[in-house]
Amino acid sequence: MKITRSIPYCVVLLLTAAAAAWGQEAAENKVTVPLSDPSRPALVKVSLMAGGITVQAYDGKEVVILANARAERDRHGRDRSEAPQGMKRITNTATGLSASEDNNVVDIQTQSFQRPIDLSIQVPRKSNLKLHTVNDGDIKVDRVQGDIEVDDINGSVTLTDISGSAVVHALNGDILVSFVDVTGGKPMSFSSMNGKMDVAFPPSFKANLVMRTDNGEIYSDFDIQVQPNASKPTIEDTRGKGGKYKIKLDKAVYGTINGGGPEIQFKNFNGDIYIRKSGK
Repeated sequence: MKITRSIPYCVVLLLTAAAAAWGQEAAENKVTVPLSDPSRPALVKVSLMAGGITVQAYDGKEVVILANARAERDRHGRDRSEAPQGMKRITNTATGLSASEDNNVVDIQTQSFQRPIDLSIQVPRKSNLKLHTVNDGDIKVDRVQGDIEVDDINGSVTLTDISGSAVVHALNGDILVSFVDVTGGKPMSFSSMNGKMDVAFPPSFKANLVMRTDNGEIYSDFDIQVQPNASKPTIEDTRGKGGKYKIKLDKAVYGTINGGGPEIQFKNFNGDIYIRKSGK
């Protein structure tokens, strides 16, 4: 007899753990989240205040999450595991890991506002990702096929052998991305304030490029057809309010690869931009 559910399947997993042994700096917490419909891509969402995120594609049908709490440090940067003489510290390695699933959307959270929490996540190959962290961690993604959105404020972003589309921001870190395939014809953007930007696309990739770096250079081994007169003016007219009429051309360089396609933006402030052919 087939049983149907009248409400979306939802699983919520809460996990906290104590130290496994004296002197242990961190304990790993692991949960496995089944999907409502494994035949469809998952959307995995992660937001950390402090810590790193590593996502790897695998051939399974579930989302597997491993959380690791780093050793606590006091406000002076000293390792709190240094106990007073004659005493032993009972280390709190709880991560506060929680994962909820509803209609293939997996939302992952931790208590990373208390201490850095590093997450290692396995996802089905065809998965979409939304990843965000603020402090003390890099974001790494390997071999995922889907739409990827990444925001790392104080760390670097590395996306390796991905397929699909990407929107990447790393305020104070490098951006390293390699595409195996670009699908969907979707616009993409890569932006940084203080870091190198190195993005590799398949040789047959077609795109319209918008490229800007204020204190760096732009390099490519693609035959980019630069459009010298494509700068778009910005007009501000406040004369009716006692102001001025201002017109300014932006600093971006416009060009096309292989005849043009979806718009891809590269914006950097203090760093170089490298646009490469993948597979080299």
